Amino acid sequence: MDFYSPTRGKLSFNAVFEDLIRYSNENPEDKYKLIIGTDSHLYTHRSVVFVTAIIIHRIGKGGRFYYRKQRTRHMDSLRQRIYFETSLSLEVAARVTEKLAQNGEQRLNVEIHLDVGEKGETREIIKEVVGMVIGSGYNARIKPDSYGATTIADRFTH
Repeated sequence: MDFYSPTRGKLSFNAVFEDLIRYSNENPEDKYKLIIGTDSHLYTHRSVVFVTAIIIHRIGKGGRFYYRKQRTRHMDSLRQRIYFETSLSLEVAARVTEKLAQNGEQRLNVEIHLDVGEKGETREIIKEVVGMVIGSGYNARIKPDSYGATTIADRFTH
């Protein structure tokens, strides 16, 4: 599972984890959010590109992010794409959470940002995907508060 950093290039999952821990240890007295979000973009009738981002946000002082891009077969249903986006975020969150536990890092809690909101076509599935996230033990954010998916991941889907 490789990720890309705009400043560091291609990184393994372990290298991403080490980098975000190093970043959070630079100013340990600051508050941090560890955010995971996925967005997708439909290309023709053949494929969909999914981008999952890991963001370490130093509240009020910027942050860093890493993203993973993957292409899958075409999905006709928006509901199916949103479910898949959510499952990709949960997969990465589970790996991050496991790594945090192995390293005794208790001050960073993972938050999942979903590409759904009260306006638009996705409003009908908010409860379902938020339920998936909460049922998996994570806090969920939706639009307009889900910038991990709607801004950062979205930027790399094109």
